Amino acid sequence: MLPVASLPAATTALTLGILLSIMLPQPASCITRHYTFNIVQHNVTRLCKTKSIISVNGKFPGPRLIAREGDRVLVKVVNNVTNNVSIHWHGIRQLNSGWADGPAYVTQCPIQTGQSYTYNFTITGQRGTLFWHAHISWLRATLYGPIIILPRRNDTYPFKKPYKEVPIIFGEWWNADPEAVINQSLQTGGGPNVSDAYTINGLPGPLYNCSSNDTFRLRVKPGKTYLLRLINAAMNDELFFSIANHTVTIVEADAVYVKPFATSVVVITPGQTTNVLLKTKPHHPNATFLMAARPYFTGQGTFDNSTVAALLEYEDRPDHSFNKIKTLFKPTLPPIGATSFVANFTKKFRSLNNPKYTIATVPLKVDKHFFFTVGLGSSPCPQNATCQGPNGTKFSAAVNNISFVLPTTAMLQAHFFENSSGVYTTDFPTNPPNPFNYTGTPPNNTVVSNGTRVVALPFNASVELVLQDTSILGAESHPLHLHGFNFFIVGEGFGNYDPTNDPAKFNLVDPVERNTVGVPSGGWVALRFLADNPGVWFMHCHFDVHTSWGLRMAWIVRDGPLASQKLPPIPSDLPKC
Repeated sequence: MLPVASLPAATTALTLGILLSIMLPQPASCITRHYTFNIVQHNVTRLCKTKSIISVNGKFPGPRLIAREGDRVLVKVVNNVTNNVSIHWHGIRQLNSGWADGPAYVTQCPIQTGQSYTYNFTITGQRGTLFWHAHISWLRATLYGPIIILPRRNDTYPFKKPYKEVPIIFGEWWNADPEAVINQSLQTGGGPNVSDAYTINGLPGPLYNCSSNDTFRLRVKPGKTYLLRLINAAMNDELFFSIANHTVTIVEADAVYVKPFATSVVVITPGQTTNVLLKTKPHHPNATFLMAARPYFTGQGTFDNSTVAALLEYEDRPDHSFNKIKTLFKPTLPPIGATSFVANFTKKFRSLNNPKYTIATVPLKVDKHFFFTVGLGSSPCPQNATCQGPNGTKFSAAVNNISFVLPTTAMLQAHFFENSSGVYTTDFPTNPPNPFNYTGTPPNNTVVSNGTRVVALPFNASVELVLQDTSILGAESHPLHLHGFNFFIVGEGFGNYDPTNDPAKFNLVDPVERNTVGVPSGGWVALRFLADNPGVWFMHCHFDVHTSWGLRMAWIVRDGPLASQKLPPIPSDLPKC
């Protein structure tokens, strides 16, 4: 059911007009939807431990934001906790609404205690599943929830309307305070303590101690089709997901329709969303089926090597003519480091490329070429300190060997007022400053440089970006998220990118369009996008530990010549630093 919308005050209508509006077909009109997000603290018990968490409206996971394509959305966020807060609407294009994107110190100063800010944006050309989450420090461990974008009224899905739609949100749970976990890591220079459990819709499930009652149950009817809206809101882990004895059909990724394909296992990185159709068995199976997820991990550090499970249960028949003792089936998931499986899975994604729903408008001519390395590194240990990172240093992470330092004021304001001095510089390198054999033997010197350096793009420039993983401190898959844009994934491979031969293999016909991509472990991925959205746009690894270590940067897209191509004025309630 859609939330009640706030419509403009109606003028006095003639009786004839009312009759006509009843008799005529309703237009696919867009409306304004109002939400209030109160940021509060409340107690939650998981794994037999009770702790205070930060949430929206006292709900964990947070409330669903539901709208239709074309709707305007106003979300008033009121901060009632002692932490500074900002909210990011992950995957929303934010066309001409860069002030509403949400990353702290990039597009806004955070909302301070007792203050509020209204995020104001219109959903343009998108339908499907996205999600919202905090975008400051590690607050998104508990501050997250689904964004459900329905087609315009009277529009259809490119598949038969499902019997029911169900969000499935993967999360990560710490018994400790996640803020204390990352603060300790940044202080000592070592890796952070791993989570105690994964969750499905906020619940760890029956495979963890003291958690059988905290299990999500999906009750279904035989012979029906369900749309599962999968969201990976976990902090630091890519996940395999499977439902025992069932296959699903993938129909959408990151709120863009794709050519449908069936699979028994879904791979989903933090920041990605995937809509799948689950067709239940035609007859009551007299069985219960585990829906399970566990990590896909390729790095060298520690990680939460556990499995979260929920239950798929068929509703009992009215006559109860079956055995009361049901068989429990468990799914088979790939090995934790199944890199080849992941590569084969991701290559199956293709844009639907149907004029009625979505067209793959891949830039064929490229104005700006970029080659970025992404990976780990180290920073020197401060004098008279003991550090727990590699060889007594501190862990760091970087793009083109630059570990990005967040400023103490909002970059978008500095850009808007053309006053970037002391905030950022526009000299981010187009290519790695010191080329090396990126996936071979790593260099002896792993120290990164620090800075707040960005790339400035002219409006409407077509961009090709190659992201290259490195072997420094271990090759690892990195889910890279770009704010403010979707990009087309035109190519990917293992080893070092070959600028001479690899472009000939690019898919420029129907590549998948996403906002978050897993850079293959020991490999590369090539993206193209059009810089048609003026503002300052963050790009970062969606492993929060890597973002905290500096694997992040920003793009500035300058204004275009037309009024509709310029960054709008600053909102009157934009938070101050």
